[in-house]
Amino acid sequence: MRFAEPTGFLILTGVFLMTIFVFWAVARKKKLLARFGDLPLLMKTAPYISFARQRTKAVLLLLALVFLSVTLARLQFGTHLELLKREGIDVIVALDVSNSMLAQDMKPNRLEKAKQEIRSIIDRLAGDRIGLVAFAGEAFVQCPLTLDYSAARMLLEAMDIRSVSIQGTSLSSAIDVARRSFSQKEKKHKVLLLLTDGEDHTGTTEEAAKEARKDGIKIYTVGIGSPAGEPIPVLDRNGKQVGFKKDEKGEVVVSRLDETTLQTISLATGGKYYHATAGEMELDKIFTEISKLEKKELEGTLVTRYDDRYQWPLLIAMFLIVGEFFLPERKKPTRSQRDAPVA
Repeated sequence: MRFAEPTGFLILTGVFLMTIFVFWAVARKKKLLARFGDLPLLMKTAPYISFARQRTKAVLLLLALVFLSVTLARLQFGTHLELLKREGIDVIVALDVSNSMLAQDMKPNRLEKAKQEIRSIIDRLAGDRIGLVAFAGEAFVQCPLTLDYSAARMLLEAMDIRSVSIQGTSLSSAIDVARRSFSQKEKKHKVLLLLTDGEDHTGTTEEAAKEARKDGIKIYTVGIGSPAGEPIPVLDRNGKQVGFKKDEKGEVVVSRLDETTLQTISLATGGKYYHATAGEMELDKIFTEISKLEKKELEGTLVTRYDDRYQWPLLIAMFLIVGEFFLPERKKPTRSQRDAPVA
């Protein structure tokens, strides 16, 4: 036996106070009548008054409130098994963790901005499976497709520029690894979100996007950064900036958002490109698009459900209220009392 809403028992506080008041009121009435003379004698001259019935009516109402509190607390006992079904799609988020993502044209930097966007994505999911892919010069699965959003958040926090040993940016590797992470038996219900500054060093992204489209994957790209460009900070072992990345000529390297490449990837798969903003309005648009996609039935979970039994205390409370209503407060006088002469 259990109670699903134990806050319903707060009514009992009022019942306790009302019980004290009712018995105090009856005692007060008796005390006031006793001022006019001997109480038993007065009761004989007023045969209609019945303190016992008044107390009984009060007790019936108080008991009704007790059972109503049990009703509101949702009395439950007995269990049954129920298959909880989920509907959704598979979403893999690929995060660029290359050095260029340390550029600070988005605060505090591109990488942290992208991770904040992914946190918001996870918070918006409801029944969809999510997976994480980290990529730079190569890609790997950071989190396989799962419904455990807490685990996905924890693994997301561990992603940084040290997650991938080979630097550079290979968008095709990210797409290929994500493509293999989806179920190969299905040709729909698949979404890849690609968060990156778009700088690609391989030149094979369009071919990778076409292969993804064959597998029924829609790619939505989110550009992180500014087309105007920003120098790439160089950090020491303690994470402190010690300068900016330079090329072989000693000139500062400027990393620019490549929107053209990201638009090409999205269009090749029927997806769309969005530029990351401080207000994250692009996420609303992405989820509007995702909500239009056909959802599949994901693996169900067998859960234990408790059976509600609040109907029984509710029925008892109703009987008590009806009984109190039909119980008269005054008793009927006997025949001798009716025939007694009035003094």
